[in-house]
Amino acid sequence: MQLKELNSQGYEIVLVTSGAVGLGRQRLRYRKLVNSSLADLQNPQYELDGKACAAVGQSSLMALYDTLFSQLDVSSSQHLVTDTDFRNGSFRKQLSETVKSLLALKVIPIFNENDAVSTRRAPYEDSSGIFWDNDSLAGLLALELQADLLVLLSDVEGLYSGPPSDPDSKLIHTYIKEKHQGEITFGDKSRLGRGGMTAKVNAAVCAAYAGIPVVITSGYATDSIIKVLQGKRIGTLFHQDAHLWTSVKEVGAREMAVAARECSRRLQAMHSDDRRKILLDIADALEANESLIKVENEADVADAQDAGYDKSLVARLALKPGKASIYLFLDLCFTLIIILQIASLAKSVRVLAEMEEPIGQVLKRTELADGLILEKTSCPLGVLLIVFESRPDALVQIASLAIRSGNGLLLKGGKEAKRSNAILHKVITSAIPKSIGNKLIGLVASREDIPDLLKLDDVIDLVIPRGSNKLVSQIKELTKIPVLGHSDGICHVYVDKSAKVDTAKRIVLDAKIDYPAACNAMETLLVHKDLSSNGLLNTLTKELQHEGVTLYGGPRASSLLNIPEAHSFHHEYSSMACTIEIVDDVQAAIDHIHQHGSSHTDCIVTENHEVAEIFLHGVLQCCSIS
Repeated sequence: MQLKELNSQGYEIVLVTSGAVGLGRQRLRYRKLVNSSLADLQNPQYELDGKACAAVGQSSLMALYDTLFSQLDVSSSQHLVTDTDFRNGSFRKQLSETVKSLLALKVIPIFNENDAVSTRRAPYEDSSGIFWDNDSLAGLLALELQADLLVLLSDVEGLYSGPPSDPDSKLIHTYIKEKHQGEITFGDKSRLGRGGMTAKVNAAVCAAYAGIPVVITSGYATDSIIKVLQGKRIGTLFHQDAHLWTSVKEVGAREMAVAARECSRRLQAMHSDDRRKILLDIADALEANESLIKVENEADVADAQDAGYDKSLVARLALKPGKASIYLFLDLCFTLIIILQIASLAKSVRVLAEMEEPIGQVLKRTELADGLILEKTSCPLGVLLIVFESRPDALVQIASLAIRSGNGLLLKGGKEAKRSNAILHKVITSAIPKSIGNKLIGLVASREDIPDLLKLDDVIDLVIPRGSNKLVSQIKELTKIPVLGHSDGICHVYVDKSAKVDTAKRIVLDAKIDYPAACNAMETLLVHKDLSSNGLLNTLTKELQHEGVTLYGGPRASSLLNIPEAHSFHHEYSSMACTIEIVDDVQAAIDHIHQHGSSHTDCIVTENHEVAEIFLHGVLQCCSIS
């Protein structure tokens, strides 16, 4: 599918394959079995001749490719070559012309070494050979055809510093011959293939130093070839100028996590007052660098606007003055609700510093026997990986909570807030004393580093993704580390028939337009059926539309208000849009919330105390408001 997609996009693709010997061996073993007597089967069985296997398997291999490509409406061609062929200049010229003609017709040429008639013998590696396996053949063809990129697929993610099975081995993202040539320890090659990773590296180095970029990556990973062409950081890159790109020393995922753990142990050993002082120093540092933070944040906002990002995302980026929002955090020892004024991040840090010590609190005592008491006390979790989207103020909140609760921290924010996150991280870590170490809080620079971090279940203790439901689901699929995630923020406001007009209008407008990008912003407005006749429903819709809110309706509301029908009630707009529906009573509102909500935050507007109690007891959410 990847080759079909790339072919349709105009990429010229040449495929080098293997497998003829394996397919031929299967067929010949079967023929030998059916043509053998029971007595023959008792005799020692000898390995089949590889060249005979190649001769038989070649037709099966091409039949397989022809079937697969035909189903995708793609044409392919077969090319069998030997190293002797490439000693002939006329052959090489004709080969190039033929392939170019096929590529112009969007045909995918498929090359394979003609093992059946090749005169080379094991060990397939000598100074007189032109190529020795399909990896070196791919490199040779890339040079002959003047390819723009060579991708070598393997059964592992790329080139490691040691055997991939060794937990201490690290994936090398960019190969530098001067640096890595003497450091890499190769493991045994797979039972399939001829040369293993050693052959791939040799072929990659030859092609790269001849001017053709090479990437070694996994053939098992989803869309690996497409991701390489998109420039994503997967596999190992070989390039003749690679030694010029890496002047800045890269910090690997494991090194970053281990450093955070070591620093967190020193932090946990500190007295509560010492950790409190660190937070106070951070608050002072934020205030002292306010102008610099503002410059970097404004640059992020300007870049996002120039890039045409959605207004709701831009709203998440801006550190706006005078704006208060309520957020629910886990302080890693207990649940904490904190009111944060975005213009007063330093103040919120000081408030956190003055709170009760979260470490060592006795949560439960159980007397197991006379004189034997079991205590349950709060303690730090260890190293946390927090992935969050867009909002740079979240970095300050999370870092402060981690320090107060004695945890190491790895942070990955959205690329839209790259400059804001970088300056906030620098300001915060510069305020951490040297006795602890500024590596207590690591900032992950690239999204491509996340898969590496998610594999470190021996170093990272908890992953907390803060963002969309899609982000949470993706991270859960990629890691064995415990994940503390949330679902969508499908938040409801139910306006009861007893609600006052001014109160309902004020609450509904604030819930939608104050911060539409927040996870607890109103996404669905439920209105009692009686309000459609007394004018309150029309008042609410007109006020929302006047503020620029796009309205969608359920089956009842869309026909009454003449607005487009919502495609789904379970939808988080995170923008200036919401769904309206009419319900019969408070129980109908509760049933609607249970069916379509996400157990995040829901609100009732009513003057009837009894109805409010029914709502609060009937809606099982993280936060119910009346």
